[in-house]
Amino acid sequence: MPAVTADPMALPRLPHLSGTETGRRRVAKVVTAARHLEGEGFQVRRPFPGVDLAMADPFLLLDHMGAVEYAPGEAKGTPWHPHRGFETVTYIIDGAFQHHDTTGGGGLITDGATQWMTAASGLQHIEQPPPELVAKGGLFHGVQLWVNLPRSQKWADPRYQDIRASDVKLLSSADGASLVRVIAGSVGGFDGPGVTRTPINYLHATIAPGARLELPWPREFNAMAYALSGRGTAGVEEIAVDEGRLAVFGGSHHQGDGDALVLRAAESQPQASAQGWEVLVLGGLPLREPVARYGPFVMNTREEIVQAFEDFQAGRMGTIPAETVPHLSSADASLS
Repeated sequence: MPAVTADPMALPRLPHLSGTETGRRRVAKVVTAARHLEGEGFQVRRPFPGVDLAMADPFLLLDHMGAVEYAPGEAKGTPWHPHRGFETVTYIIDGAFQHHDTTGGGGLITDGATQWMTAASGLQHIEQPPPELVAKGGLFHGVQLWVNLPRSQKWADPRYQDIRASDVKLLSSADGASLVRVIAGSVGGFDGPGVTRTPINYLHATIAPGARLELPWPREFNAMAYALSGRGTAGVEEIAVDEGRLAVFGGSHHQGDGDALVLRAAESQPQASAQGWEVLVLGGLPLREPVARYGPFVMNTREEIVQAFEDFQAGRMGTIPAETVPHLSSADASLS
């Protein structure tokens, strides 16, 4: 797995967390990701939507793509389609994906890089595997997260961030056994490169077999841990979270939820996860605003959703190349 690897012993370390287990959050719920076909026909695993929206807020969707070994001609992407009212964050662990949008943003995302697209007031974009991957096949593994925008930011100008693998903040666990990649937000006083409009933390941890990772966590943030591969447990009660499962920690709206998360990798890992348990850890400050959602648009009212469709049909979400014809199909309704 080439996604930003490093020797944890040579990295800055997260602080050792003192105190009793009462300061660590407990697990409120575990969700198994459902499988869906998206875009031009590629499979994703989707742990949410599926949890209570209040527990995921400010997040809207998480799609886990792969890991899959494509044969020649198998790799697929999405056609041009619109978005308004939120952000898409695409993190590629293995392989490559290319993105283009109607603001001029885009490029190749590969092996530990992240593409952060703020759709906000509206744009169109396309996501496709590069021609080399389509022609030759190969390993592909990535995730896409949708982050809601607060009402005050939904009409901002679109923005694109290219977060290279070399930009990610790399940390070691307090015991030096595990690697933590900070893509956005702040953990233990260390900041990731992603610029967020909604306060969130977005981390990818490789927890060594048998090791315990403790993460300081903002008390006001909610928290979730999704297993990308391998197996381990979440919370002081050690709830099993194997590949494709999401642990939702006690929500930030309850006083005394704790200001730390505990994750422990199983001693025995599948061969594909020999380096350790691969976990995506995310959380954010809940917006607690009304959500009106339909397909690629996420606003606060039904009237704003109707307006979004009207604006798209009227050509007010950017201009794409003349040889392609934008269309909004059922396949476009939930991804990217």
